[in-house]
Amino acid sequence: MSFCSNVIYFEVPFDSNMNRTKNRPLVRGQISPLHAVSFALACGIPGVALLTLAVNPLTGFLGAFNIFLYTCCYTPLKRLSIINTWVGAVVGAIPPVMGWCAATGSLDPGALVLGGFLYSWQFPHFNALSWNLREDYSRGGYRMMSVTHPGMCKRVALRHSLGLIPLTTLAPALGVTTWNFPVISLPINLYISYLAARFYYQGDRNSARKLFFCSLWHLPMLLLLALTCKKYSRSPEGTAAPMTLARPAK
Repeated sequence: MSFCSNVIYFEVPFDSNMNRTKNRPLVRGQISPLHAVSFALACGIPGVALLTLAVNPLTGFLGAFNIFLYTCCYTPLKRLSIINTWVGAVVGAIPPVMGWCAATGSLDPGALVLGGFLYSWQFPHFNALSWNLREDYSRGGYRMMSVTHPGMCKRVALRHSLGLIPLTTLAPALGVTTWNFPVISLPINLYISYLAARFYYQGDRNSARKLFFCSLWHLPMLLLLALTCKKYSRSPEGTAAPMTLARPAK
């Protein structure tokens, strides 16, 4: 929330030209720029400090890095280059990595698997969303794939939808889940890939809308399936214990 408030402050002149953002409180003058920046600092600084001191320094560093990445890289890139979408996908992938690091204290391969799910999922999600908002983004001066490279927008959505299938096989290969996970998650991954293929070939508002709404339930379902298939190992006492969240004994 802190960096969102700060970013919205800098984007006020452009957001006022877009239907989806022109009614934001800062754009309408319901709160002052000073209040927005003060709120961002009041949340961001103590938040990073709390993660660093009460959780661990690695989680705090990732939180601070994500704020920097969002405010100083992703936000200005939105008006400069379509690379902003890839940078934004990294921003969206970092929170689950932070959660893993908070629980384990280390950056294990399992953290990268979770981050990979979020990274790839964001392309069908956002590209489908931005497709029906092309006019809005164009008025705001934002360089999104759907505006400047519509063919690439559809290809990237399809590519990353299909990429979710091999990604799910990495989870058991790295010992995060059992091999049931890629099997039982295959239907939902095939379905979102099917909708992404329709979006690629048809490129209309209806196919984009269906892909977007599918993405809203696909991600929580995928993560829930990963949770139910979490791999357990046998402890010396003979009881089942999660093998991914326990620190190795020294």
